Amino acid sequence: MGAPKAVILLSGGLDSATALAVAKSQGFELHAISFDYGQRHRFELAAAQQVANAAQVASHVVFRVDTAIFQGSALTNDIPVPHNRGEAEMSSGIPVTYVPARNTIFLSVALGLAESMGACDLFLGVNAVDYSGYPDCRPEFVRAFEQMANLATKVGVEGGRIRIHAPLIHLTKGQIIQQGLLLGVNYGLTHSCYDPAPDGASCGECDSCQLRLKGFAEANSKDPIRYITR
Repeated sequence: MGAPKAVILLSGGLDSATALAVAKSQGFELHAISFDYGQRHRFELAAAQQVANAAQVASHVVFRVDTAIFQGSALTNDIPVPHNRGEAEMSSGIPVTYVPARNTIFLSVALGLAESMGACDLFLGVNAVDYSGYPDCRPEFVRAFEQMANLATKVGVEGGRIRIHAPLIHLTKGQIIQQGLLLGVNYGLTHSCYDPAPDGASCGECDSCQLRLKGFAEANSKDPIRYITR
């Protein structure tokens, strides 16, 4: 009998690359899925491919979403990405970089892929400690989606069990990076920036960059990616 299959939501960012490494360390046969939804930080799709290749996943699917469904977000529309927000501002309210129901949609697609291939385990890199206030990154959301998945699928109704794994959800960004380094994650392959330069260099000022840089400082490690020289 081979290793159990798991589907990993792989954005190409720091968190999803670490979640993939955690799943691999637990002995799963990994099947990655990434999403092309018209995000302005499209460099993450190339990063996702590099991370998937480095981890030698069994398969990697890029699912294309009609970009017209995501309105009102700075990540998908012509709305400025906030720069240099302080920690207090980042921890209060839902920012303009929130993409409507993104994780709900992405997990639903990943659930369909998982059930189609006989996988009962899904991994995602959401985090509720060092994050920008997204409602679909909270433990309550993950628990509720798992409950729904077991009500909505053939495997759940017939006595199986769908499990949604969010192994990083209670960790700080520094702890996530420390865990990833122990598992051999090459963070030089990842991309986190919401507002990159045309050549892919990270801005260093958006919420995602600030949280990433804070995490590397906490982990006493140097971030290997390129940043815009100002």
